[in-house]
Amino acid sequence: MVTAYDYPSAVHVARAGIDLVLVGDSVAMVELGHDTTQQMEMDHMLQHCKAVKRGLDLVQSGSMLVGDMPFGAYEFEDTDIALRNAYRFVKEGGCDAIKLEGGSKARARTVERIVDGGVAVMGHVGLTPQAISVIGGFRAQGRTAIRARALLDDALRLQDAGCFAVVVECVPANVAAAITETLEIPTIGKAS
Repeated sequence: MVTAYDYPSAVHVARAGIDLVLVGDSVAMVELGHDTTQQMEMDHMLQHCKAVKRGLDLVQSGSMLVGDMPFGAYEFEDTDIALRNAYRFVKEGGCDAIKLEGGSKARARTVERIVDGGVAVMGHVGLTPQAISVIGGFRAQGRTAIRARALLDDALRLQDAGCFAVVVECVPANVAAAITETLEIPTIGKAS
C-alpha cells in the first residue's frame, strides 16, 4: 500500500504497479500544513480521492483505491451517518473501500454497518492520528502488556466486524507481529 494525495502522485504510483492506494487524511499535515489530521473535512477528502482516481484511471492500473474517512465522518451512535459518508467515498470519490480508525466496540458496530451496506472497510489500530488529543500525542502505542493486548483485541474486533485488512501503526515490532500472526486478514505495517 502506498499513500497518494493528488493526480501526479497517483500516476507515478499506478505506473509502479502498486495494487493498493490510500488517500490518507494525512494530506492535512503533509500537503496542507496542519498540525493534525483533525481539520480534514469530507469534501476535501473527496476532492483528493477524485484526483487520485483520475491518475489511477489514466494508467489503467486496476489498483484498489481506499479513502480515509476523516475525523467526524463516522464516530456517531447512528451508524447510518457513517454508511452515508462511506457511500459518498464510493460514489463521489471513486473509492473501492474506506478506512477508519480505532477498534472499540462502537467502531466495530460502525464497520459492520458499513460492510453490511456493501462497502469494503480497512481498519486501523495503534497510533490513530484522528484521536491524537485523546492518546496524548504522536508516539508509539501498545508499549505495555495491557495496551498490547487491548490493541490485539481491537484488531480482532475489526476482523470480526468484516474488515478486509487492518493498518497497524507505530506499535512495537513484537506487538505488530502478534497481531499479524493472530489475524486471518492482511495487516499493513506503518512505522511498526
